[in-house]
Amino acid sequence: MIVSFIRKYLVIFFFLFSFQTSFSQDSIDWKEVESEALNYFKDLIAINTTNPPGNETELANYLKAIFDKEGIDSSLYFLDPDRANFVARIEGNGSKRPILIMEHSDVVGVQRENWITDPFVATEKDGYIYGRGTLDDKDSITAASMVMFLLKRHNITLDRDIIFLAESGEEGTTKFGVDYMVEHHWDKIESEFCLAEGGEVVSIDGKVSHVSITTTEKFPMRITLVSTAESSHGSRPRKDNAILILSQALAKIGAWRSPMRLNNTTRAYFERLATIAPDEQAEWYRKILNPDTQNEAENYFELNEPLHFSILRTSVAPTILNAGFRRNVVPSTAQATIDIRGLPDQSPEDFYKIIEDLIDDNRVEIFPEEVYRPASPPSSIESDMFKSLERTVDKMYPNAVTLPTMMTGATDMAQIRAKGVQCYGFGPLRTQRDINGPGGAHGDNERILKDSIIGLIQFLWYTVIDIAS
Repeated sequence: MIVSFIRKYLVIFFFLFSFQTSFSQDSIDWKEVESEALNYFKDLIAINTTNPPGNETELANYLKAIFDKEGIDSSLYFLDPDRANFVARIEGNGSKRPILIMEHSDVVGVQRENWITDPFVATEKDGYIYGRGTLDDKDSITAASMVMFLLKRHNITLDRDIIFLAESGEEGTTKFGVDYMVEHHWDKIESEFCLAEGGEVVSIDGKVSHVSITTTEKFPMRITLVSTAESSHGSRPRKDNAILILSQALAKIGAWRSPMRLNNTTRAYFERLATIAPDEQAEWYRKILNPDTQNEAENYFELNEPLHFSILRTSVAPTILNAGFRRNVVPSTAQATIDIRGLPDQSPEDFYKIIEDLIDDNRVEIFPEEVYRPASPPSSIESDMFKSLERTVDKMYPNAVTLPTMMTGATDMAQIRAKGVQCYGFGPLRTQRDINGPGGAHGDNERILKDSIIGLIQFLWYTVIDIAS
């Protein structure tokens, strides 16, 4: 009798479990989801959140209206009333710590004369949608919103809270966005894992080759070099010309190669990349992992693959020169801006001292800019979240490789990682041609493949369901 009861109970349990799992995933009408998502996406593109000035509150209010309609609790938090951050939460049973989905609502400016479409009208053309923010980052706001709606509509049982943050100010004014939220409202976004922008699904010749998941990033630690000397008439040149002094300092920097360091992310990246790259390239990726052949591989990367050269080191690049005001006057000062991108464990102060010793000229001073994104350790590729992301890749793209990646640029995940949260960047499907060509994030005629929007939603959905339901 007891055995019979237990069997009957188990049959009912597994039926209910299977019903919920099937209902939460297989019963979704993805065509309908895509249609709805594209409407929201186009509305978001039309909201001009160019930073500066930002005006992200208009977008935050738009989100709040549709989240209210869906019955999802949400709030706005702001340092500046015009630059609000939007936070929504769907509660789980609390048995595990929350997941934060973080995307930014501001966009960079445009030069309208260089665009073939209105940058603030989502325009469909040749299988793409054009508009500022289509790649950075309103596609991800759309995906996060749709996932929240689906979780609510299908009443998915969660063992974690799912938090969605649409933050302001990511494009250079973080004091209004992530800095403000971390410093004043951390309790609203505190989490075990964070998912944000940064990765991409890479298609080569119509086939998905690999999926890049960013687990760490370099951070900006820029400096200005200022040389000083006596001013004089241009017809009476002097050896202590401020421009020549600065040029000599820049020449030393240009001839120098900062030390390379592999971390867990870049080591795994090259190991996995070697398994899918053409034989000749794969050999270089294996060589960079071998201390006996690293120097040879570095030389190759420096000339042929600047991305791979950069992820190996704290990079140094002069970007702006400023000297003189008349053609017949030798100036007393000259300035150069140096864009330094530090490895995640780089100490800015230690690196500035290395640059000072390298220049070795007391006529050149170093003025560091404020470091507004903190150095933070790489997120683990052994965590539950990374494993969930790998399972999503296997589900959606069975023949693709998951590549843990370090970004050479910077995102607001740095501030979240610095609080001890494991953060991972994901992104839409892009062709190799698009990645290497025009139309990318921050560029003229920014565009996204129309069909990749639903793929982005599904990728986030399957990952959240895997780790939280």
